[in-house]
Amino acid sequence: MQDVFRGRSFSESHPRALRHGDSGGDGDADTSMETVFIPPFATQIDHVHEKHGHRRHDPYFWLNQRDNPEVTKYLEDENRYTDAYLDGEGVESLYQEMVARIKEDDQSVPYHLADYHYYTRFEAGKEYALFCRRPETMDNPEEVLLDENKLAEGHEYSSVDAHSLSADHNLLAFAQDIVGRRIYNIRIKDLRTGALLPDLLVGSGGDIAWAADGKSLFYSVQDEDTLRTDRIYRHVLGTAQSEDTLVFNEEDETFYTFVYRSTSKQYIIIGSSSTLSTEYRFLRADQPEQAFQVFHPREADHRYTIFHLNEHFYVRSNKDADNYQLKRTGLTQTDAAHWETVLPHRPEVYLEGVHGFERHLVVQERETGLTRLRVMALDGSDDYFIDFEEPTYIANLGYNPELATHQLRFTYESLTTPLSVFEYDMDSKQRTLLKREPVLGDFDPVNYQSERIWATADDGTKVPISLVYHRDTPRDGSAPLLQYGYGSYGISCDPHFKHSVLSLLDRGWIYAIAHVRGGADLGRPWYLDGKLLKKWHTFDDFAACGRHLVAEKYAAPDLLFARGGSAGGMLMGVIANKYNTLYAGILSIVPFVDCVTTMLDDTIPLTTFEYDEWGNPNDKTYYDYMVSYSPYDQVRAQAYPAILVMTGLHDSQVQYWEPAKWVAKLRTHKQDNNLLLLHTNMDAGHGGASGRFKRYREIAREFLFLLYVAERIVKTRDAD
Repeated sequence: MQDVFRGRSFSESHPRALRHGDSGGDGDADTSMETVFIPPFATQIDHVHEKHGHRRHDPYFWLNQRDNPEVTKYLEDENRYTDAYLDGEGVESLYQEMVARIKEDDQSVPYHLADYHYYTRFEAGKEYALFCRRPETMDNPEEVLLDENKLAEGHEYSSVDAHSLSADHNLLAFAQDIVGRRIYNIRIKDLRTGALLPDLLVGSGGDIAWAADGKSLFYSVQDEDTLRTDRIYRHVLGTAQSEDTLVFNEEDETFYTFVYRSTSKQYIIIGSSSTLSTEYRFLRADQPEQAFQVFHPREADHRYTIFHLNEHFYVRSNKDADNYQLKRTGLTQTDAAHWETVLPHRPEVYLEGVHGFERHLVVQERETGLTRLRVMALDGSDDYFIDFEEPTYIANLGYNPELATHQLRFTYESLTTPLSVFEYDMDSKQRTLLKREPVLGDFDPVNYQSERIWATADDGTKVPISLVYHRDTPRDGSAPLLQYGYGSYGISCDPHFKHSVLSLLDRGWIYAIAHVRGGADLGRPWYLDGKLLKKWHTFDDFAACGRHLVAEKYAAPDLLFARGGSAGGMLMGVIANKYNTLYAGILSIVPFVDCVTTMLDDTIPLTTFEYDEWGNPNDKTYYDYMVSYSPYDQVRAQAYPAILVMTGLHDSQVQYWEPAKWVAKLRTHKQDNNLLLLHTNMDAGHGGASGRFKRYREIAREFLFLLYVAERIVKTRDAD
């Protein structure tokens, strides 16, 4: 095994650093003299709001002026300051190490649909995928349907997030975002001629659903200011977008809407969703000009999803069932009064999803935090689980576009097993490995050990932790450890395999995932126990996991690090404020750290339909509770861990100014010499850089920060 800090020593000399406001001299960095550059006009824009008897001053509110050249200069100065510490040579070295594990000329497992086999592939040296097909068998000549590399030409950012084939497979509609704000333009390609049709649909949320006639398609449109997808239109080929028919307008500002075609291809389905409630409408795909029918009217605290199979709709519903139950109903009378039970509610089992086939149902469930796949014969003749053996893993229903088959595709991976695609015969119960994601170099899964342990939270709740480390890494309390967490929106932090993490594991680090409340790792009650007025459970659970990792000698007490992004970035902000001595360093990625200001402004993206997640601060109860943890509001005069903050200028989910303001405020309050760095990707949004390899440069920057801070700590400790 390689040394913990393999490669260039980061402490042999101070890196070049640019202080904000300087012209870029070559002086050595002095972290005890970090200052913040504030343009003269900024001090005159002290934003104040008064709410519920509180008067809040916000001297950095001016940073929300995205198009102001002074703001651009400020962010670019911060970038140069960060680059002086996390220099190009170190980032490039780690980047090359990471991408060397990736097979450049790779291809997905083909799936069969109608008379074709479809797949995506990558060519060496290119960032983006080619979407391809072969007629009948894979021995026939390839057709390249869409080359995303050509679509990306001339753009710093490009993301194609939707492909949708017409019923006759002659037309391909696709949605492309070239900014990073998740605002898409939809184009249509004639696959017979290779030509793009003149139709252009702008301002879309990226949803596309073809009607059966091959000339009508449905798509979502966003509100220009809030980026809420609030309308569904029907477009007829050859007509202008201005002539499109509005088929649904979601007027409730706490909901967003979307559209898709059922797997059976027989229905167009419109969904409306909020944090606590959903509603669906459906229309026969061969009757695109008819009116949509409400499946079941929206109700408070009732979320459901629908799946069409044969003569029934299957309904996954949490009505009187916190962890969901499975129902079914006929094709015409679809309201809840006509639902019959297929799988009852089980308090200990979380029903995550369902997929149907001609003769089988496959249910994805989660028990004690681990997923499992259950196969049920529709005639009642069989009912069993597919077995998995590792202590921590994730198994998911794969892409199964055809229903008239007894072959199930599912994916499996773990912290030591790369993403694997299996085909499973539901009759013979035999599984076949179709592909395991290749990891180039000397990777051997037997060299790594994964575990699943439990920490005890402050209120006695047991919180699971997934761990992975190299088998040669000592378990004596000397290893550096990176702890990851999220804990919001009912999103589970599953133990996915990550190529990049090998760069830490091979240096003697341990990687841990804290499955804290606020996610759905242990079911929907686990989520409900970490939101709204119980949000502190998320933060305290994470800290309890950190203390447990130190106590059990997985981590050295002074080498415990934390990482989180978006809502997990908020988690990092709270940890930095309250548990400032527990962690040596923090990676806070696109962090939601100014939640009070954001949630009071219903004109910016994501605010109104997140009241059910965080609370509406116009209500004093929620305002006071939110202020109690809001990272920006709780910055105080104290020592802070070393912190690297990453954001994107075009972020549509968490506006870039939140992390920028947070860092500025931290600089004026923190009482320590630890690094505080901000890096803004000026060409990307919430998901970071686009492209297959570019994103690894950002990860390399994060890991370089970890290695740099850890080495400084070890050398200081040894010197003492």
